[in-house]
Amino acid sequence: MKRIVSSLALAAALGMGTAGGTALAQSGGATLRNIQSAGAVKCGVSPSLAGFSQPDSAGTWTGIDVDLCRAVAAAIFNDPNKVRFSPLSAKDRFTALQSGEVDLLSRVTTWTLQRDTALGLNFAGVNYYDGQGFMVRKSLNVKTARELSGASVCVQTGTTTELNVADYFRTNGMRYEPVVFATADETLKAYESGRCDVFTTDASGVYSQRLSLAKPDDHLVLPDIISKEPLGPVVRHGDDQWFDIVKWTHFAMVTAEELGINRGNLDQMLQSTNPEIRRVLGVEGNGGEALGLTKDWVVRIVRHVGNYGESFDRNLGTGSRLGIARGLNGLWNAGGLQYAPPIR
Repeated sequence: MKRIVSSLALAAALGMGTAGGTALAQSGGATLRNIQSAGAVKCGVSPSLAGFSQPDSAGTWTGIDVDLCRAVAAAIFNDPNKVRFSPLSAKDRFTALQSGEVDLLSRVTTWTLQRDTALGLNFAGVNYYDGQGFMVRKSLNVKTARELSGASVCVQTGTTTELNVADYFRTNGMRYEPVVFATADETLKAYESGRCDVFTTDASGVYSQRLSLAKPDDHLVLPDIISKEPLGPVVRHGDDQWFDIVKWTHFAMVTAEELGINRGNLDQMLQSTNPEIRRVLGVEGNGGEALGLTKDWVVRIVRHVGNYGESFDRNLGTGSRLGIARGLNGLWNAGGLQYAPPIR
């Protein structure tokens, strides 16, 4: 008898039993219902960081973090424009998410133990693997970070960057003078005006911010990477369905790239006889319904936003001004870390 009960419990937990599976799939859901009622996803982003989130002169937001928000909107509404973007400072971003001011934080935010637990948040994946870097003026004739002892360092407060730089100098027995600012814009302006010797943030941010300097060629990005910065989307604790939707939206974009599904060949791929492609695109199975979405949720994402590689290339890679190599953000089968669980 005990064995039978255990088997039934396991079947229900795995969704094998119809009633149990349905109950699990429909747990939570308040966030999705509120979003559907409001007609838009409220998404917190960086105020202005090229390649990640930045408005143009017409107020249109672009960037890899923006694309994730648009992909979620596409999955829900079949419309990537049903997003209300809220530019948030590093200091205010978590409060905005915790209070419900935004539904989703997609704002170059590093996944850490403290943030994942004590702040009542869930990280829904890593859409950019990064690490902290340094920028200096070429006139300093500095080639590596180990030569920065005694330097003044411009850094943004309320970030892992501030903590990492303190750890790095302490570990290496080096002195430094922190020059701290509330926003990324203030930090960069202080560096450019000469108030400090060094500018530091995530390496992707260093390359992005360098482009906005009056004379970017006068500045050098040092080769050193001093930390792990897994950047990704964040939601509040307490609504597993919403957590799953955001998480699997990212995984869908990665999976689409892995299977060679893109905006250009999507209609052709819908005719594929490959069972995995048919399952991912909703031709077979009910993956979307398990999330509270339609069967064609991945089709919507790819049609309106593209796969992960397309988003990376146009915002950060070969199709952008930044020209950042895929590196760690390549697919797992191409030497990178981007890896998605199966959609089945």
